[in-house]
Amino acid sequence: MRLRTDIFVSALMRRVFARGDFAAVEAKGAEEAGAVFVRQLFRDGAESLYAPAPQSFFDEGESNRARLFEARLERVEAAAVTEAIARERRFDSDLWVVSIEADDLGDLIDLAGAAPEDDGFFRR
Repeated sequence: MRLRTDIFVSALMRRVFARGDFAAVEAKGAEEAGAVFVRQLFRDGAESLYAPAPQSFFDEGESNRARLFEARLERVEAAAVTEAIARERRFDSDLWVVSIEADDLGDLIDLAGAAPEDDGFFRR
């Protein structure tokens, strides 16, 4: 069974704050199963956007448990990220947008194609 989106976002934000970085929910979607987009803000004003990875990135039987993300935009102007989120919102009004001010996301989210690390609590 997959973790509810509101609980996932809450845990993500707590992990960000525990690292000494800042996070905010920019847009709140469906509490049970809304898609989560992560907007990464850098100190130099650039932004990156991470979106849910397509089903083809999941192993068989894994799609109900894991939340994998793919990089949609990397280190671009803020306007490009805002426009991409607006396009996605027209397609799916139940999506969440979490803004994270950090130079490195580290182990906060699992990226498709990257081997997940086991920290004993949040990882498989």
